[in-house]
Amino acid sequence: MKKWNKIDIISAILQSRGITTKKDIDAFLRPMPPHELSVKDVGIDEKNTKKAVKRIGKAINDKESIVVYTDYDADGLTAGAIICETIHKLGGTILPYVPHRVDEGYGLTKKGIDTVFEKHHPTLLITVDHGITAHDMVAYAKKLGIDVIVTDHHLKPERLPECLIVHTTLLSGAGVAYFLAKELVFFCHPPSVFCPQLLSLAAIGTIADMMPLLGPNRSLAKYGLEELRKTNRVGLKALIEEAGLVQSQLTAYSISHMLAPRLNAMGRIEYALDGLRLLCTNDKDRAKELASKLGLTNRERQQLTIDTTLHAKELVQKIHGKTIGKKLLFVAHESYNQGVIGLVAGKLVETYYLPTIVVSKGEEISKASARSIKGFNIVEAIRSFSDLLIDVGGHPLAAGFTIETKKMEKLREKLEKLADNHITDEMLKRPVAIDLEIPLECITEDLYDKIQQLQPFGFGNPEPVFLSKAVQLVDLRRIGADGKHLKLKIAIKSRFPELKMSQFRESSYIEAIGFGMGGLYPEITPNKPVDIIYTIDMNEWNGNKGLQLKLRDIILEE
Repeated sequence: MKKWNKIDIISAILQSRGITTKKDIDAFLRPMPPHELSVKDVGIDEKNTKKAVKRIGKAINDKESIVVYTDYDADGLTAGAIICETIHKLGGTILPYVPHRVDEGYGLTKKGIDTVFEKHHPTLLITVDHGITAHDMVAYAKKLGIDVIVTDHHLKPERLPECLIVHTTLLSGAGVAYFLAKELVFFCHPPSVFCPQLLSLAAIGTIADMMPLLGPNRSLAKYGLEELRKTNRVGLKALIEEAGLVQSQLTAYSISHMLAPRLNAMGRIEYALDGLRLLCTNDKDRAKELASKLGLTNRERQQLTIDTTLHAKELVQKIHGKTIGKKLLFVAHESYNQGVIGLVAGKLVETYYLPTIVVSKGEEISKASARSIKGFNIVEAIRSFSDLLIDVGGHPLAAGFTIETKKMEKLREKLEKLADNHITDEMLKRPVAIDLEIPLECITEDLYDKIQQLQPFGFGNPEPVFLSKAVQLVDLRRIGADGKHLKLKIAIKSRFPELKMSQFRESSYIEAIGFGMGGLYPEITPNKPVDIIYTIDMNEWNGNKGLQLKLRDIILEE
């Protein structure tokens, strides 16, 4: 095996991400701050943006009634907060509108527009994180005398709405909102008005919506996390505290697994407006009350997801038996809550590694969420049968649609046939992403520190994964409730080649933890070498800290 040093290892990791030239490496390690990026840098049309900014500027100056029409997920809520705060600080008259997932559904709807019109009589409506497919609804709003500006990042349909559009697929909805807000401030007021703390909201939306953390998204996430770690926004501080996190130690993982689910939970099973209220409030007591509500709702959402996933798996087994002959799963039931079907679809993809559609079945209208595997563009597959649908939107790996229930079986048959024709056996092999193979003696605190320079980790820039072969176990035991997890002590022989196994000292082994791997315990023979796949972590306890491995897989010899 090649003898690695820490510089070689970091270079190899970057190379595995397609980052090879000096220019690309510098841009990755030292990304340009977001305020220095132009709309052109992030794929937004400059001419359309100038027109949109001019229209918003006029509405601010003329004291027009402006409404920001958000989505109900973490990306939509943070995008809405960015636009609301910016226009409010510039002196505009602005109110948010957050649709109810069940009562109204996704995006612009007639019911939503009518409610906005009756309550606020706006002359300008700005969508965030949706609207690019809402041709008919934009036309309806214009008939009521409402100008519309669509800000979105979802894939463009063939027929665009006839209004001003600020759009790019390179960013999240919050990212698009951030750049529009930046341009608006520069147009209306000296740049000093632009609040750097809006970056913390943009980072939450970017990470929550699983945008690839490369290029401008890396810039938003990296600098946004820095702002988040020192933010004085009372709503975010209350949310961080409720989640049990240390503000100064927040990472992209903290957002994707702790903060974003709490914001998303409101839109899934309650009403997402409270999530937006939390983001915008200046009242500490109100923030604490709202954060507590979000935490409670998230716990309810977690249990509902567990119960629905279990039911869906039982349904899959009932339909297909032990061997699934299809290359796409289509699961529907009238008991499924619309708010968690996307999460359930994701869980089924994790289990079966097949593109999956989960449907909340209604008497006349059904709502569906889809998740896919690498190489199969799920939103384009669904759009192939738009004649059967009421609406559809999403990304290559995640989509949603609405359909008349009576047409659902026909759609299922067509999608299953399309998947059978397009998905190869090779695509169905679950990928194990390994950056490189290294010997255990390479693992030092210095290497760990170098790896941290590649943060933030997330979609598009995953935490580096390593393979070490034929490692020798010193100790093996189950830990946690019901022995659910696995803890190993692994010898690093090459550091002390003269020692026998019985003579190993603390410094001659490294500990490893395998969460959820307790079931492998009976299959592992302590004295028999194994191959391990892992990430490198710093474990801190009782004021002490030390390196440990977080296991992704243990490969046993056949």
